[in-house]
Amino acid sequence: MGEKIAQLAAVMEHLKPVVVFHLGPIPVTTTVVTTWVMMAVLVAIALVTTRGMRLLPRGWQHLPEMTVEFIYGFLEGFMGRRGRRYLPLVATLFIFILFLNLAWLIPGAKPPTMDLSTTLAFAVTTIIAVQILSVREVGLRRYIQTYTSHGLMLTPLNIIEELVKVISLSLRLFGNMFGEETVVTILFILVPLVVPAAIQLLGVLFGFIQAFIFTLLTISYLATRTSAHH
Repeated sequence: MGEKIAQLAAVMEHLKPVVVFHLGPIPVTTTVVTTWVMMAVLVAIALVTTRGMRLLPRGWQHLPEMTVEFIYGFLEGFMGRRGRRYLPLVATLFIFILFLNLAWLIPGAKPPTMDLSTTLAFAVTTIIAVQILSVREVGLRRYIQTYTSHGLMLTPLNIIEELVKVISLSLRLFGNMFGEETVVTILFILVPLVVPAAIQLLGVLFGFIQAFIFTLLTISYLATRTSAHH
């Protein structure tokens, strides 16, 4: 019992990113290394599933086809046929975040999305991309009017609203992934012979749900900001 109490006390230290090595003065943490590993895995999967692509999918080609259809279904539901043009951005976010969430399946690895710097980078990139696509879709004049149309007094609040989206996106993904991994780690310590398989299945489902929520919010922001009637 005393050993388990000591292990529980060290849970938070276990979940923190650790410096693996340095590139000159720059520390490279487990977050960065795991992200590189998952990027390599994604590249390998992309090469395998897209080799010898056919008009009628066969074999592994069904995997990317189903993923694209899944994401496009939600884009079309929010934005109609014009949503197709945003498929590369949205699908990339979903796939990349999903694989990072599932990195804990690699022995000794921790999901990079448990690191606030990772989720913040995703959130900042997403909101900046939404602003750029909004300008391209409705024009610079109409884009500026979306902030000023309700009066100049409310313009700062409209700008703050966009900035808050960055905090909301990053903290939601970070908090959920960190909390889930904390619970999993504690359960592994307390009942290692009973729950591992069930927890792993729940972890896969939870990782999918968090990637899906981030993607769904991105689609919602895109639909709102790129609408000519916004």
